[in-house]
Amino acid sequence: MTIENVEDNKVTPIRATTAAPVAARGPLDLVAAQWPVLALVACAVMLGAAHAFETFGKLAPCLMCLKQREVYWVTGTVALIGVVLTRTPWADRVRKPLILLLGLGFLYGTYLAVYHAGAEWKWWPGPAACAGGGAAKADDLVAMLKGVKIAAPSCDKAVWIFLGLSMAGWNAVISFGLAIASFFAALRKTAA
Repeated sequence: MTIENVEDNKVTPIRATTAAPVAARGPLDLVAAQWPVLALVACAVMLGAAHAFETFGKLAPCLMCLKQREVYWVTGTVALIGVVLTRTPWADRVRKPLILLLGLGFLYGTYLAVYHAGAEWKWWPGPAACAGGGAAKADDLVAMLKGVKIAAPSCDKAVWIFLGLSMAGWNAVISFGLAIASFFAALRKTAA
């Protein structure tokens, strides 16, 4: 396509350039492009579910459960940093390392959850600190203030099972899925 440019009574042709057609963005491209936001939401949902089981289901967390929550707190913080940094001039430089870091965080969460689920199924012993007794209740607060030691719930007993998996087992499945999605998003090319 040519357009004529009239300047100083001269007619010179100008070639118009057309940008290459933008490839259609599919759902996987959108997930990859928005992964820090989606990872942050996933962390918030997992933490919300854990706290709901504790608050409304009256299922006190064992020490391994609390460690698994810590992973979501840390990984969620990395995701939040990623969300903020995607709105800066450094977005292209930090995107891949931050998303890979998210993947490593979710992979570590998978390891902890598999370890916890294996201890529940008696495949291997849990940590010595997890050999607690019954669940601690809010009523035990007075006893705690008087100096009585309250035993944390035992890590080797599944208190909730759905479709054959305990909470730790489901956490392992979900964490592994989030790790795979993170690595996929890090390696996927995003459209500028």
